[in-house]
Formats: sequence, structure tokens, C-alpha cells
Amino acid sequence: AFARYEQALVDGDLAVLTELFWDDARCRRFGVADRQQGAAEIAAWRRAHPSVPAGRRLRDTQVLVIGDGAAVVTTLFDHPGGGTEGRQSQTWCRFPQG
Repeated sequence: AFARYEQALVDGDLAVLTELFWDDARCRRFGVADRQQGAAEIAAWRRAHPSVPAGRRLRDTQVLVIGDGAAVVTTLFDHPGGGTEGRQSQTWCRFPQG
């Protein structure tokens, strides 16, 4: 799921990015200089910012599996010539509907 999300992020695949976020008002997304509350705000933000800058590089990606239906993923990222390291964390949960 993390790899699928990352590919969608790089490709600007709005359908997959929307699909992979929990469709709930309690879902949150924190960016470098932004934040959204709820699936509708996240989808609107994604429509305005569909992809990341070219050349995104990940490193030190860690996946902590918690039982059969949950995982926490953390990773560091940067971009060529960007000079700034970003940090990303994701909580993945398998719901009955998927």
C-alpha cells in the first residue's frame, strides 16, 4: 500500500491518492506548510497539488506492522538540489470494506 501510494504521489494519480485516504471527517493530512482535516479537504488539496516535485528520493523507510490490519510507515525524503529533508509518516489500517 505504501509503494502504491508513493507511485500515485509521484505520478499525480488523483484517483489512487483519494482512494488510499480514509474517507472520514477525522482523517488528517499534515504537509510541510499546510494541513487538512477530513477527506473532502484532503481531496480538494490534492486536486490543487496533484504531485510532488520531480526526483523525489526516499530513504530510511521503516514499516512497523501491527497485527493483520495495521501498519505505521515513516520515511525521509528529499529532492535533487532541494537542500531540505522532509519527514513523512503514515498510519495504514485495513477496514472491513478495504
